Amino acid sequence: MLKPERQTPKPEDQDEAFWEEIVRQHQEPVFRFLYLMLGDVEEAADIAQETFLRAFQHRSRWDPNRPFRPWLLRIAANLARNRRRALGRYWKALQRWVRLQSSPAEERDSLLEAAVRQEAAERLWQAIRCLRATDQEVLYLRYFLELSEEEIAQIQNVAVGTVKSRLHRALHRLRAVIEREFPELLEET
Repeated sequence: MLKPERQTPKPEDQDEAFWEEIVRQHQEPVFRFLYLMLGDVEEAADIAQETFLRAFQHRSRWDPNRPFRPWLLRIAANLARNRRRALGRYWKALQRWVRLQSSPAEERDSLLEAAVRQEAAERLWQAIRCLRATDQEVLYLRYFLELSEEEIAQIQNVAVGTVKSRLHRALHRLRAVIEREFPELLEET
């Protein structure tokens, strides 16, 4: 069985079973990262599929002396940025509201409980989405996917020190947005 960072693919390898294993190992982190960036399940699934296709098509560009996952996530990030530019941001709150209003009483109550539990998380998402795309990306990679600063540096093709400064600035900007537009988040902490 392949270990993501220990045993990595060879660019010239064209074995279908081998690439199926690569997809199996990396599909969850790629999808999660894309979902965090795009905020839409279908969009994330589409871009995840495109990510693996591009990785396979351009496998000769991967440096086998470097870890595979950051290279793959860089492809995903580039595709997500392109999609976001083309389609903009989507919000699903209205659909949830309509479902909530048209549900039977018990279902509506359980949906309402779930909505209340997720309210703070939704406000945090809204606050993060007020930031620039580059700030969002570095926060998603570090705090939602829990990647190391070194992995983020590889994904973004920058120095580790640059990642640290980007994280610091993104957190500073997020705090300013929260203080200005979402002060209730500060009260809940």
